[in-house]
Amino acid sequence: MRQSPGSPEPARTAPSGRIGSIDALRGLVMLLMLVDHVREFFLLHAQVRDPVDLSVTPADLFLTRAASHLCAPVFILLTGLGASLYAAKHGSRGAASAFLLTRGLVLILLEVTLVNLAWTRSLLPPVLYLQVIWAIGLSMVALAGLLWLPRAALLLVALAIMLGHNLLDGIAVAPDQPGYVPWSILHQRGLIPLPWGVARTSYPVLPWIGVVCAGYALGPLFRPGVGGGG
Repeated sequence: MRQSPGSPEPARTAPSGRIGSIDALRGLVMLLMLVDHVREFFLLHAQVRDPVDLSVTPADLFLTRAASHLCAPVFILLTGLGASLYAAKHGSRGAASAFLLTRGLVLILLEVTLVNLAWTRSLLPPVLYLQVIWAIGLSMVALAGLLWLPRAALLLVALAIMLGHNLLDGIAVAPDQPGYVPWSILHQRGLIPLPWGVARTSYPVLPWIGVVCAGYALGPLFRPGVGGGG
């Protein structure tokens, strides 16, 4: 429809600065996570040792559990990617580093307080579960330091961790040996003694550090002007 002379210019919508592909991927992963949580609710009675082992797992449980495997890796990859875009927007790696450090520490605090309170109904439960929120928080804290590496070096660190961390499976540290606590946090699931009980490291953090570093290294590919985008 042609605009009549003298009529006001139509209002123009300011660009949001959002990247649609990233938001779409994040939304897809949230839907998969919703399916996984529904599966957990309805199949809580059907606990198996390994839900992706077809010899002991029904097909419906296997398929929903296998689909949810994308959730944590994509969320943590996008955490690193978002931090890279944040650094580009503010023109400073220091701003991204401070952002990651503070938010990471907040996530760790939430895991050991509110999240565990919701699971156990106790602020000091006999078993403190350190799960995905804890892993994301520690990954952010690690990236806060590692992002100062040159991009090529950061990408090498990410690939080395993601492709090589399973080579460390043969290294086992006993509770009475030096390094047990950091190794239990990084790679080896274990029980860490606390004054009132134990903390269980359900999600070893080392692989996720590699994933978050990869996300940060991929950041420049999503900046305005790359690949002909605006």
